[in-house]
Amino acid sequence: MTAGTNAVLPLRDSEHCRWDLLSLGEVMLRLDPGDVRISTAREFRAWEGGGEYNVARGLRRCFGLRTAIVTVLADNPVGRLVEDLMLQGGVDLSHLRWVPYDDVGRGVRNGLNFTERGFGIRAALGCSDRGHTAISQLQPGEVDWDQIFEKQGARWFHTGGIFCALSESSPLVAREAMQSARRHGTLISYDLNYRASLWKSVGGKARAIEVNSELAPFVDVMLGNEEDFTSALGFKVSGVDDHLSHLDSAHFRSMMKQVSEKYPNLKVVATTLRVARTATRNDWGAICCQDGQFFEARPMPDLEIYDRVGGGDSFASGLIYGFLSGRGAQWAVDCGCAHGALAMTTPGDTTMVTLAEVERVMKGGTARVQR
Repeated sequence: MTAGTNAVLPLRDSEHCRWDLLSLGEVMLRLDPGDVRISTAREFRAWEGGGEYNVARGLRRCFGLRTAIVTVLADNPVGRLVEDLMLQGGVDLSHLRWVPYDDVGRGVRNGLNFTERGFGIRAALGCSDRGHTAISQLQPGEVDWDQIFEKQGARWFHTGGIFCALSESSPLVAREAMQSARRHGTLISYDLNYRASLWKSVGGKARAIEVNSELAPFVDVMLGNEEDFTSALGFKVSGVDDHLSHLDSAHFRSMMKQVSEKYPNLKVVATTLRVARTATRNDWGAICCQDGQFFEARPMPDLEIYDRVGGGDSFASGLIYGFLSGRGAQWAVDCGCAHGALAMTTPGDTTMVTLAEVERVMKGGTARVQR
């Protein structure tokens, strides 16, 4: 850990805001084949999930905050299933929009995400089926962002690179939302969340860098991992592009310093540190930079993984909770690191852990049985 200023971020008064955090992004139906492969499965377990949504759900379920999601679903049984799953998660659905379904899916549909967990030397594998989804067709002007941020109020707004990769209009919608949030004093976080499969057919890394670089000046808290900052923002720092063999944060500090210098609007830059020894054993850690000061979580070498999907989103929700609760950067990065680690011990994209469990891990607690 590194001591620093640990300054509190400027946040709107919670008493005058309906939500602590509002997210913008796609929510898909995740189909999990369990212990077998997608290609050999005969049954799947259904979950809801999506990078931006997972953060809102984590803050609601684990940390008890008031969160909402701006998203769009096609009105059919699959969409209603996704809604039912979200209702169990407790995220406010006041800004869930429904669009008519054409009974085939030629014009609009709901996204599917097939994900197998991996085991040992077999890596986790995702297969998305999300072309022409309802949220990807959202256009600027269709959401009254000033009504949301001024009249209803949100302390924090979160979106990211997954939503912005969905279509040509998605970055324009994100920009519109960010500009409104900034006008009304709402803090803005953005998770770069680079997905090569999403950018592949629309310009690859070059287009990802172009889109994310245009949005970065509107962001207060930038999140990502080593691939995100290189592939989605174009930063080139020795060691970051290579396969990491150990959790050495030195080159991350250099990279984060460059990011902060290029985008002086950023109040916080945070990244997870991960070395995938196998699909089920990872070295795990996290670091954030605030006002030129670095704060590093206690590393967790050889962490046992049950389902790694959503670990970064759970890190983000824990980090954001730390800042929303006024605990400062060191507590926030410790909380994010612990929450991400715990979330990867359960199936599905979203957290199943409690704040008490997160705090126990933050204090160095063991896995001894709790009775």
